[in-house]
Amino acid sequence: MRRTYLLILSLILGAGGSLTGQPATGQPGAGALPSVAPTHADIEYAPADPASGKGHLLDLYLPAGAPRPVPVVLWTAGSAWMADTGKRSGGALAAQLNPAGYAVAGVSIRSSSQVKFPGQLHDIKAAVRWLRANAARYNLDPAHIGIVGDSSGGWTSAMTAVTGDAPEMEGSVGVTGVSSAVQAAVAFYPPTNFVTMDAWAVRPCTGTQCHDSENSPESRLVGCAIQTCPEKVKAASPMTYITPPDPPILILHGGSDPLVPHNQGEQFYMALNKACKEAIFLSLPKAGHGNWNGFLTDDALREAATMRSTSGKDCSVVNPTPYQPTWRTVIEFLDRYLK
Repeated sequence: MRRTYLLILSLILGAGGSLTGQPATGQPGAGALPSVAPTHADIEYAPADPASGKGHLLDLYLPAGAPRPVPVVLWTAGSAWMADTGKRSGGALAAQLNPAGYAVAGVSIRSSSQVKFPGQLHDIKAAVRWLRANAARYNLDPAHIGIVGDSSGGWTSAMTAVTGDAPEMEGSVGVTGVSSAVQAAVAFYPPTNFVTMDAWAVRPCTGTQCHDSENSPESRLVGCAIQTCPEKVKAASPMTYITPPDPPILILHGGSDPLVPHNQGEQFYMALNKACKEAIFLSLPKAGHGNWNGFLTDDALREAATMRSTSGKDCSVVNPTPYQPTWRTVIEFLDRYLK
């Protein structure tokens, strides 16, 4: 049944912030992304740490007039783990998902200058637990929670998805004693295996632009030059935690990404494939880094895009098929697993 759904999705729907913290390059635009104001802004899902930080705040965007509890989707934006403002763009996601019957929580997590890994994962899990614990107050469905993120936020999304059953990664930030598991995840161009990033780069790196540098975003995240501390790097890879209970995951990655090589998303998808997990990989050869909305709206970026998938039920696969991703792709994916 699920294999049939994925095949139908590929055929029918097909008709239709950067990792470095710098503006994305080489990305044609598809116009300004619409945004909406939060229903509730700057909610503390855990005590501020440090006291002046914004890493433990979320904005909540609720659909109007919902007759019953609605599923909620967390959003966390990329910043190379160097800013605690990951809830930005939450209004952009909400502009698309609120009309489809979803609440959106734009979530900030602490930066690598404030806490080293796994602090960022502890934060996002605390946000999931807070939403679940406060679901009745905001008319949310605690049994159906998803997460979406781009770049380092895509890493956050992937890590959250695969560690719902990993108590050693839970942490004690904020609300405890509540599940941090999510039921679906979407990751735009996520870094997933730090030590192979330079080897698969679309162009040779130099100096501090190299991921292997001790000053790279990845090295700052784990607290050491990534090639010198393989165990810490392994602990920060979503591939390490893939297990049967993991939720369906949708991955989107650009083949021309100059910051997070396309191979990063592909490696993650193939690890899910080998484990017979429910997963979809959308590859956009012309797309670079950033402009996640363009992945779903810009014909120049979507040219020659393909989709492949794996069924979690019988491990059957849909091999790369021409496919044009749209916002409907994301919404139909979320509908399948959160409604």
